[in-house]
Parts: sequence; structure tokens; C-alpha cells
Amino acid sequence: MKKVLFFCLAILLSVSCMKGKSVDLVIHNAKIHTMDDQNTIAQAIAIKDGKVVEVGPDRQIMNKYAADEFIDAQGKDIFPGFADAHGHLMSLARMKLSADLTGTGSMDELLVRVEKYAQKKERPVIVGRGWDQSLWGSKELPTNEELNKRFPDKPVVLYRIDGHAVLVNDAALKKYGVNETTHVEGGEVLKKADGKPSGILLDNAIPLIGEKLPDFPDAELSQALLEIQNELFGYGITDVHEAGLTPHDFKLLRKLVQTNKLTLGIYGMLYPVKENADFAKKHGFLKEKNLLVRSFKVIGDGALGSRGALLKQAYSDDVHNHGLLTTSLADMKRYSALAELTGYQLNIHAIGDSTNRLVLDLITEYAKRNPDHRWRIEHAQVVDVADFDLLAASGAFPSVQPTHAVSDQRWAEARLGKDRLKGAYAYNSLLHKAGMLAIGTDFPVEGMNPFLTIHAAVNRKNAEGNPIEGFLVEEALTEEACLRGMTIWAAFASFQEETKGSLEKGKDATLVILDRPFRSKGTYQPNFSFMTFIKGKSVFSME
Repeated sequence: MKKVLFFCLAILLSVSCMKGKSVDLVIHNAKIHTMDDQNTIAQAIAIKDGKVVEVGPDRQIMNKYAADEFIDAQGKDIFPGFADAHGHLMSLARMKLSADLTGTGSMDELLVRVEKYAQKKERPVIVGRGWDQSLWGSKELPTNEELNKRFPDKPVVLYRIDGHAVLVNDAALKKYGVNETTHVEGGEVLKKADGKPSGILLDNAIPLIGEKLPDFPDAELSQALLEIQNELFGYGITDVHEAGLTPHDFKLLRKLVQTNKLTLGIYGMLYPVKENADFAKKHGFLKEKNLLVRSFKVIGDGALGSRGALLKQAYSDDVHNHGLLTTSLADMKRYSALAELTGYQLNIHAIGDSTNRLVLDLITEYAKRNPDHRWRIEHAQVVDVADFDLLAASGAFPSVQPTHAVSDQRWAEARLGKDRLKGAYAYNSLLHKAGMLAIGTDFPVEGMNPFLTIHAAVNRKNAEGNPIEGFLVEEALTEEACLRGMTIWAAFASFQEETKGSLEKGKDATLVILDRPFRSKGTYQPNFSFMTFIKGKSVFSME
């Protein structure tokens, strides 16, 4: 009897030895898109201490490793956690706390929403965000007459969806000292026919009021951020490149990271104001848990929707307007020197072809001294075809948002004319010149849904399937290019390719198991995360 027991124990020990070193988690029966150089697709993954130990066939991984937990993925698709390479966490948090004006179909609907918000929230100033006059069947920006009638005394400040225009009532203009004589470089106070302010402020004129507004309490902003984090995890987004942090917002995010409340991977771009610049000079790069800060964000011009993007030639639908350079060339050079001094990346918002050319010249000069700078052009929305070769030579890294193309297609030709469309939303051309793209959404300007991003990039259509033939379809991205732009290329664009962006041995086990089979072609099919993991730990589950 003892011999039999000894024999059984020996068998168990031998099986245990065959299993090899134990791991924390094995996920099997999956379709794992590793996003490695060979586009390997595996069936199982072994994870220990938050790192990928091995990916491979089911039989190989199941026989080789003993795990504390096994998850049967039921044949579902697995990807590295998606990165949104250009988003605005803080702007979305403030939008959640403001009057929601997204999708309003008319000025009347906007006014009703503002009134309902004012009835529910007792705020010293009513702030709303998200209106877009192009949805109202209007080419022109609105004026504030109706807003003045509804709100004659309380200041009202309503931001356009892109954040580059704001509609305010006369009470706000009076309170903050803005009138027909106000002038600011890189911005504009639009006027009516009688010379009085229309209520619209563009670009650098916005801070004349915006910087004086009372902010929401930190406790409310923090709660909104945690809600946003859960929404992101629900889509399988595990990393966000936060495209512009004030000193206050930087400190708030950092505190939430330090207290383990914000576990989302954040690549922070600091606005190069004095306090942020002093931090970079003193401390250099900041790598603290899931927060990495090593870049500056500069806003070069405005947006096409509000005709603030700086164009080489005038707008086709506003022949006296070229747009606005919101950061002077002298300041761009100064920020370039700051980035060079601190070793920080410089990420410049450039929408119009004129601004893109200025930025390309700047990056080309810097590249002579540091070829691996990875300085980014955020948006690269309209690039003169004649400047594409300069982009290739400069080493500039384009960071683009495919949903902008299908949102703007309603009016893009009116703004630019047919000829300039050849270099607009030209993601395929940008990829061929640059070799890589970082892909994001620019939320809350667009939605954070990565599957809409993929649909827009691959099919060049919106969720409703418009336009039917696709918009500038020759500039569509392949499925692989789009996925790489949301994983490994986004990691490279933020100097994190050694730890993120693909599911390979030694990298972070940060991944998403999709709820439905992944599909990119044809009509838009909604999808979500079934489970989301950061460094091997579940942060979201449908179950």
C-alpha cells in the first residue's frame, strides 16, 4: 500500500515538475493578437508579477505552467490594451460637470439645455460645453441675442465642441471686462454689424474669460475622472496621452495616481507655463506608478470648424480669413529650446497647412541635433501636398484622430476647397511618409469609443455609414495600421515601447478581452471589453 502511495506521489511530483515555474494567471482558448513584429496570433498567455511570461498555443502553455488562476476566454479576441494617443481627461471631467450641449440640433435646443442645467445646479457662472453650429444647418457661428434674453444677469459661458470658440452672454462680457476694443494676439472677439461683440470669442481670446471662471471643486473633478476611467476600461482603453495639463490639473492627476485611485496609464503633456517649465528643469522626467510625464504641449493654431486653423491661403468660405496662429513662431522656438534643455518631447497642435509647415521647419532644425526626438504633430489635419516630403525628412511623428475626418466631412470641402482636400485627413499618406502614426480620438471633441475610431480609419465612414462611398477613401488605413497606431506605435510615440503596446515576453500584461468578435470592415458593429487587465490585474469585467 505504501509503495502504491509513493508511486502516486511520484507521478504527481513529476507532473508538477513538467508544469515548470508557477505563474499568477493563464488565459487560454483565446485569439491573442500580440501586435509583435510578425503579427503573431496565439491561443494562450501566461502572466506573473504583472508581466507576460509567454504566449503560445494552448497545449504548450497549459502543459508548461501551473497557475493560481485560469481563465477560459471562450475563443474571444485579445489585444494589448488600447491607447488613446490624444485625449483630454480633464476637459471631459469638466464637461461632465457642465451643461451638456453635445449633439444639440439648434440654438433653441441649446437654450433649453442651458436653462434645465441652471435649474438643477446653483453655480455662480453657467458653463456649458459641446455645441456645434454645423449641426444646426448653419455655416456661421451664432450670436448671443437669444442668450441675453434668457440670461440677462447671470454670466453664461458655452464652449464649442472643439474648445476653440466660446459663446458668452453680455453679462459675462461685462463681468470679465471684454468689449469691442479688446484685442489679443492669436485670438479674436467677433463683432456684429454694429461693431458690438457678438458673444463669440476665438482661440487666444477665450482665456480672457476662461481663466477667470471659478473652477469646479477638486472633489467633483476627481469623482468625474474616476467615472471616466471606468468608461475607458469598458472599451478596453488602458492608456491615455493627456494632451495638455495645467499645473493644477497635473497635481490633481498625480494625487489620484499616488493614492491608487487612478490606475489608468497616463502619458502627460504639460503646458509650458512657468510652473510646469520649472518642474521639468528641476525634476526632469517623472515616472510615478502609472503616470509618465516627459513632454510639453503647444497649441499652434485654432480649429477648422471655427475657422481658426491657420491656412496658407484664405478659407474657401471666408475669403478674408486665413485663421489664427495662436502661438507665435518666437514662442514656438522658445518652447523648442525648453524641450531641448529638459529632454522633453514637444507635441504641437497643428491643424492648418500653414501651421503644419511652420512646425515641420522647426522639427527639421531640431532633428539635426537629435534624430530620435519623436517630436509630435498633434492632428496634422491639413498638410500641403508639397510639404509631405519635408515631413518624411523631418522625423516628425504624426498623431491623428480618424473620427475627425468623418465628423468634418459635412463641411470640410466648403472650408478648404477641392484642391486642399488632397492633403487633408490624409492618414494613409502621413503613414507612408512617417512610417508610424499614433492614433487617438481627441475626446471629448469626439467620443472615446475605439471601435468607432477603427471604423472611421478603415472605412472612412461614421457610425451611421455616411458618407455611403466613404470620405477620401484613398486615405483609409488598413486594419493592421490602425491597430498598431492604437497599441505599439502609440507606445513608441510616448517612449514606452519597451513595456507596452504588444503582448511579448517581459512586457506588461496589459490587455483587453473583447466581448464580441473583432471586425473592422463594412458596417459599424459596436463592441466593448469583456475583461480589461492592467499588469495582470483585472480592472474591468462584464461579469
